[in-house]
Amino acid sequence: MTRAVKRALKYRFYPNPEQAAELARTFGCVRLVYNMALRARTEAWTLRQERVSYNTTSAMLTAWKKTEELAFLNEVSSVPLQQALRHLQVAYTNFFAKRAKYPTFKSKKKSRRSAEYTTSALRYRDGRLTLAKMTEPLDIVWSRPLPDSASPSTVTVSQDAAGRWFVSLLCDDVIEQAPAPATGVVGVDAGLDSLLALSTGEKITNPRHERRDRAALARAHRNLTKKEQGSANRAKARLKVARVHARITDRRRDHLHKLTTRLVRENQTIVIEDLTVRNMVNNHSLARAISDAAWRQFRTMLEYKADWHGRTLVVVDRWFPSSKLCSACGALAERMPLNVRSWTCRCARTHDRDVNAARNILAEGLSVIACGGGVRPQRESSRTGRSSAKQEPPGATQGIPVL
Repeated sequence: MTRAVKRALKYRFYPNPEQAAELARTFGCVRLVYNMALRARTEAWTLRQERVSYNTTSAMLTAWKKTEELAFLNEVSSVPLQQALRHLQVAYTNFFAKRAKYPTFKSKKKSRRSAEYTTSALRYRDGRLTLAKMTEPLDIVWSRPLPDSASPSTVTVSQDAAGRWFVSLLCDDVIEQAPAPATGVVGVDAGLDSLLALSTGEKITNPRHERRDRAALARAHRNLTKKEQGSANRAKARLKVARVHARITDRRRDHLHKLTTRLVRENQTIVIEDLTVRNMVNNHSLARAISDAAWRQFRTMLEYKADWHGRTLVVVDRWFPSSKLCSACGALAERMPLNVRSWTCRCARTHDRDVNAARNILAEGLSVIACGGGVRPQRESSRTGRSSAKQEPPGATQGIPVL
């Protein structure tokens, strides 16, 4: 069984000086157009209570190009500039739908340097990619082949803080969906001592990528603080700091990719817990460790890979007391501090805290699938007071004697 999906494949490339200069100009123009359009839309609403659409900002861009001050916008491809306006429109759509905050201005130093090209501004032939306003193709390191007979519909060029250049190609791909294993069901509990605890009893060690490079990171930051503001030596020191951060990020992403791919390949149903990482990092004692664990990134990878391969991903409510429940008898402990890693229930069963939580998460997720119940535990203050029990239609038990 196959499924058609959209995949973005990211590669590293090495531009020549002319290409690097052209892309740097494009990044600057994209940032400028985005900020000018955002300012125009904000002022129109603040002063005149008027909503400005994408078509209006596109007409503004045409007028800006005809002015003497902004004539340099004609020197770069027009497609990335139009795409910047489309991205701004998406940001406003998400804001009005209450899915995101109000759009903010792009910063020259802090914002991501990127430009998006569509099919009208690129040429892909025989494995060679040439962008608009360029005479030579990009020197791309093809670390993995593109899908057969694939033609990129969108190409995004970016440069990270460490100075590395990347190109992301959006292509149509066909994924082979393997048959589901007979007993492939697993519950996953995320933690800090162990990155993941599975309901099978297996624990996956937390590699702590940031802690491994913490000494090198501190040394690079100390060297950066000693350099004069605006000097060339400070720019070199900043690059060294960015390279350490990039190494940490790359290792973390690679490890999470391997974990999520393994879970999706071995299991048909995966049950995880809904964690509010944004609130949890407010605990300053654990914020650094939580950020290094990258629980949100793990969930994002698991979601799209499960969708690709036809797996079932169940997310249990964050208030479900997975750590305090006994997976054997169902008794609920009154307190379970973080320093308690193993505990004994009144039924005389001794539990490992993380493995017990993973088993409870799995049981709750399976009850949701089978019975359609809610994943929030029963509370006295709830209006319905229903737990994840089987809900039968009226009259289904008519005629059956009550014992």
